[in-house]
Amino acid sequence: MSLIDWIFTLAAGAITIAAICKRREIKRLRHVLRLFSPESIVQNFSHMDAAFLHEQLPAKGDKSPLPLGRSIDLTPDMRQWIDARSVTALVILKDGQQVFEDYFHGTGADDLRINWSVSKSYLSALFGVVLSEGSIDSIDDPVLKYAPALAGTAYQDATIKDVLQMSSGLKFDEDYLAFFSDINRMGRVLALGGSMDGFAQKQKTSAAAPGTRMEYVSIDTHVLGMVIRGATGRGIAELLQEKIIAPLGMEHAPYYVTDGNGVAFVLGGLNSTTRDNARFGQMMAQGGMWQGKQIVPADWVTQSTRATAKTAPGEIGYGYQWWIPLGYEAGQFLARGIYGQYIYIDQINNVVIAAHSADRAFRDDGVSRENEIVFQQIAESLTAHG
Repeated sequence: MSLIDWIFTLAAGAITIAAICKRREIKRLRHVLRLFSPESIVQNFSHMDAAFLHEQLPAKGDKSPLPLGRSIDLTPDMRQWIDARSVTALVILKDGQQVFEDYFHGTGADDLRINWSVSKSYLSALFGVVLSEGSIDSIDDPVLKYAPALAGTAYQDATIKDVLQMSSGLKFDEDYLAFFSDINRMGRVLALGGSMDGFAQKQKTSAAAPGTRMEYVSIDTHVLGMVIRGATGRGIAELLQEKIIAPLGMEHAPYYVTDGNGVAFVLGGLNSTTRDNARFGQMMAQGGMWQGKQIVPADWVTQSTRATAKTAPGEIGYGYQWWIPLGYEAGQFLARGIYGQYIYIDQINNVVIAAHSADRAFRDDGVSRENEIVFQQIAESLTAHG
């Protein structure tokens, strides 16, 4: 083969590879645009790996038992709530025993479902472990100490505590239903295999001084992930597997949706079974303890699930990537994600409720509050009836 032929062969190969990559990017983008459509949302939420880049966490460690307790029947009101909220999976634990489990809309127990922002609470637990091990000195450290690439951005003066509490002050449009919002622009970066770190580095505009008020912006959680990666020199998926997933003995190895650089989409990309989410919730209900081993430091469990963020008067409380709804007592808190993903944890009644849903009306007035009350009512009824 002549030099000219060789060059043309290389060029043709490069064009072919580029075309294949571009087709894959377009396929992912199309999937994003159809992700929440009525006819495919349930299927999509159980098969995010079909169209997105992802990293499977290694299946290591012994599976832990989830003992069966006395089964309960749901009331007609509860069944109505399940239908109204398009619940796809519901697992309820009482005193560490499974008392209810069911799946809906053609889904099953082995489905690895997208957790959306429930993923944030997993990251909070991981952060607590990393902090206790000394890789990070203090939550009052500046973000730039561990993520220097954010110099000159809106995170220039933010502390780790600020991003834990969603109080970075970043100006960021979190409207999931607006095509050109910042959160949806970020989703398209992810779908096209772009860089989440690069996206974070472009966030230059502040709406408030760091630490002055809580304003929910999901990119804060990505920055928290950058801090953990910078402090440990390791990827989040690897760390989560070692510090949380394996010690819990999860039944099914979860996976993360990733960007084009293999960086885990920590703010919403963890996919796991509903039963394994219940395991995680029970560990938190037990102060970070699981089968005699302290997985997450007890003081971090307490500290991270208190309503310490500076939310507006009358608004739901927020801790370190955990929600504390109005009317909840100390020891009652939850992880939640868009479209109705929840892990409700009630240390008072020793009840854990893990739910996955495909609720396209999740933003309607009163829906979130209704869900919070329903979880609390289930917990109290389980305690009242022994």
